[in-house]
Amino acid sequence: MNKKRFKFLLIVLFSIGSLLYGFLDRSTEGTRRGVVPGENLLRVGRVFDGDTVSLLISGRTERVRLIGIDAPEMAQRPWGRRAKDHLEEIISGASGAVRFERDVVERDKYGRLLGYIRTPEGRLINEMMVRDGYAVLYTFPPNVKYVDLFTAAEKAARDRKLGIWGNRGLRQEPSEYRRQHPRKY
Repeated sequence: MNKKRFKFLLIVLFSIGSLLYGFLDRSTEGTRRGVVPGENLLRVGRVFDGDTVSLLISGRTERVRLIGIDAPEMAQRPWGRRAKDHLEEIISGASGAVRFERDVVERDKYGRLLGYIRTPEGRLINEMMVRDGYAVLYTFPPNVKYVDLFTAAEKAARDRKLGIWGNRGLRQEPSEYRRQHPRKY
């Protein structure tokens, strides 16, 4: 075999080996990194409240704050618990798996990842929480990708008097509640 053919054969073998390695590595990626196999979905570990969950991302459990919404604090009874329960219900309906999407700013001042989560079918859970009346619009530029969608969702919930907008609804927006009851770390 001449030198040119040998080099060519080595390049072809190396290329095939690299492709096979990449394919095999991707086929086990989901189980290693928290992605639901075959669907590129992330497993929800825990729902902390109506706007914060934990996801298994790249082998690490990450706390994720949902962008664009603000759910009642757990101490804002009964709406804090109701918002958390509603988010758990949406996620359990999605078999505990979601798609995760980032915006411009990656983390908040508490170190939580900021993002949008979707059902496996693509429904935006952040929007669902607002539209169903369990969260309010809460935006911080530059993370405003879906602000128009969330604004319309809040208007729809208010017009229909759903959840926190109903007769015995939330008395104080979550941001105002936090101002009056600051966290003690």
